[in-house]
Amino acid sequence: MRNPLNPETLNAAIENVHRAGMPGLFAEVRDGEQVWRGAAGVADVATGRPVTADMRHRVGSITKTFTAAAVLQQVESGQIGLDSPIGRYLPRLVPGERGDAITVRMLLNHTSGLAEYLPYAYPSLKAFPDLANTSPQSLDDHRFARFDPVELIELGVAAPAFGAPGGALGLYSNTNYLLLVELLEQATGTTAERYITENVIERAGLQDTEIPTGPYINGPHSQLYESWFGMIDPPRDYSVYDMSWVGPSASLISTVTDLNRFYGMLLAGEIVSPSSLAQMQRTVQVVSQEGKTIEYGLGLHPVEEPGQDTFWGHGGTVWGGGALAMTRADGKRQMAVAVNMQRWNRLDSSGRPRPHPIDGALATLYRVAMHG
Repeated sequence: MRNPLNPETLNAAIENVHRAGMPGLFAEVRDGEQVWRGAAGVADVATGRPVTADMRHRVGSITKTFTAAAVLQQVESGQIGLDSPIGRYLPRLVPGERGDAITVRMLLNHTSGLAEYLPYAYPSLKAFPDLANTSPQSLDDHRFARFDPVELIELGVAAPAFGAPGGALGLYSNTNYLLLVELLEQATGTTAERYITENVIERAGLQDTEIPTGPYINGPHSQLYESWFGMIDPPRDYSVYDMSWVGPSASLISTVTDLNRFYGMLLAGEIVSPSSLAQMQRTVQVVSQEGKTIEYGLGLHPVEEPGQDTFWGHGGTVWGGGALAMTRADGKRQMAVAVNMQRWNRLDSSGRPRPHPIDGALATLYRVAMHG
């Protein structure tokens, strides 16, 4: 069943997420020519300044779709081999047998077996995924830290591997995408930021999207409140933050309108070729950062519900902020939602995140936005 947009239902759903405890959120939903934009709550809890649907926002790992598209453009031009070993291009970063075994495709779909570097770069997160034995101290310590991407990659490569390259189950890891950033720079002879800006962001005509070079968000934006599973109480604003800890794998600033435009054009074959898009939509099973097994392609993942059309897109989180952008396979129905608090679930006695009213309210908003 395909249902047209219902502004009243969408307004109620977004308001319910705010009532459930989210300081502020905003969204755009499109169905053909019909467009709904909505916002609920505040951008600043101290002043009560409201959020608005046109705000710029850190969208986290949604950036990975942009990076993947840039890599696939280089595959199309013959500069990169999708199934070539990464050791052919970056032998010093992934040396020896692993460099021969890990392909570019395995980096794109997270089946390289490489570990996530973040718990090694952020000492107070060393115990991750044992959340009860982590602390948010490193988030403050590294607010203005300038990380070297090669050093971050080295941490991930040196860490115990999740599994063998090309294994049946992958692990979502930022190490993979920092390697792709280095690969892109070698293939293009320019910075990844410049290449992605000129060949993905500008190609899609995105007016309010950028890869930041400093710690500030330019233009109207919300504060970003991090709770770190209730260990930061009240949640603290991390909107001013040096994003070199993830670089062009998760640092993008965008708007919900730009995200919908980008994914609409991508699924229409206007950013990469239709054959490249088909490669992006070939999925494998990957363990997400939340420890769930998900289907994942090349910088894209599907949302599938029984009896409903498949949607494609990506989610993302940074310290204090998050977003989800999904577009129906035919490109006609689209949703982009941005929230200004993260990791709101407190931990139970066994150290697992407790259910929170925000979880159900967000799930309802996503369902109404995608399926009516």
